[in-house]
Amino acid sequence: MWTQHYDLHSHSTNSDGEHSVEFVAQLMKNSEVKYWSLTDHDTIAGWKNAYQSANDLGINFIPGVEITCERGLEPDELELKQRGRERASKSWHLLAYFPELKPDDEQAIRFAQWLKPLQDNRIPRMKQMVEKLAELGMPIDFSEVADKAGGSIGRPHLAQAMVDKGYVETKFEAFEKWIGDGLPAHVAQPKPSIAEAVSVVRECGGVTSLAHPLYYGIPPKQLGQYCKSVGIDSIEAFHRSHEDMYRFELWQICTQQGLKVSCGSDFHGQTYGQSPGKMATPVGQLCV
Repeated sequence: MWTQHYDLHSHSTNSDGEHSVEFVAQLMKNSEVKYWSLTDHDTIAGWKNAYQSANDLGINFIPGVEITCERGLEPDELELKQRGRERASKSWHLLAYFPELKPDDEQAIRFAQWLKPLQDNRIPRMKQMVEKLAELGMPIDFSEVADKAGGSIGRPHLAQAMVDKGYVETKFEAFEKWIGDGLPAHVAQPKPSIAEAVSVVRECGGVTSLAHPLYYGIPPKQLGQYCKSVGIDSIEAFHRSHEDMYRFELWQICTQQGLKVSCGSDFHGQTYGQSPGKMATPVGQLCV
C-alpha cells in the first residue's frame, strides 16, 4: 500500500523558506497532508508555532530539523554523470525527527544548545561571502541579507539580495554562477560529521534520515552500506528531485540494508515553483 499523507521535509522563514510556519502548515493542509514535519536548517525555532498551527488545522506535527554536516563519502564521478549532476554538494544534510519531543522538553533544550554554534557560524560565513561578492564587483550590505532571514541565515537569502540588486535574474542563477558549492563567492561552513550528528540525535531520542541523496554522487548500494555503518536510520528515497527509477533503487537498497525510508517535498516556497505534499510513499517502511 502507498500513501500521500506524509511530508517530512519543509522549510519556513526560520531558515531559508519563503513563508511563515503558519502559511506552510496551511499549504500542507490544503495538500491533504496528515503528518507534517518542519525541518528548518540547523534550528528548531519554528517548533512551537508548528505545533499550534498543526493543532488548529487538525494535522499531526512531527518535530524535525535538517542538520548541515561534513561529507560522509567523496563523490563518485561516474555516478554524478549517470544522474546528470555537474558536481556534488560539499555538505551532506541529515534530517532528524523527534516524534515524542515537545519544544520545552529537557532533551529539546539540550538539542537546541548543540545546534546553536551551527547557527552562529552562519553569520561570519555570510559576511565573508558578501565580501567575496564585493570583490567580484557585486557589493551588497550584510544588513540587506540579514533582513531577509527570519532566523537561520542562509545562501537563499543572499541569492534573493543578488536578484534585488540586479546582479542575477534568478536565485537559481546566483547559485549556479556565484554562490553554489565551490564557486567564486562560496565559503565553506564549519559543520559536524555525520557520525557526530547521528550520535547527538540518538541521545536526544530522535531518528535520522539522509536528505536528498541525489545531491551527493554516491551509488545507491554504497550509500546504503554507509548509512547502515554509521547508524543512520533511513534514507529520503522519496524526494521531489528524484526520478521514479532512482526512488525505486533507493527503496530497494533500504529494504536490503534493513533501513527505513522517508519522504519530503523539501518545500521552500511558492516562487520556486514548488508545492508541498503529493509524496507517494510505501506504507510500513517510513522512519516515523
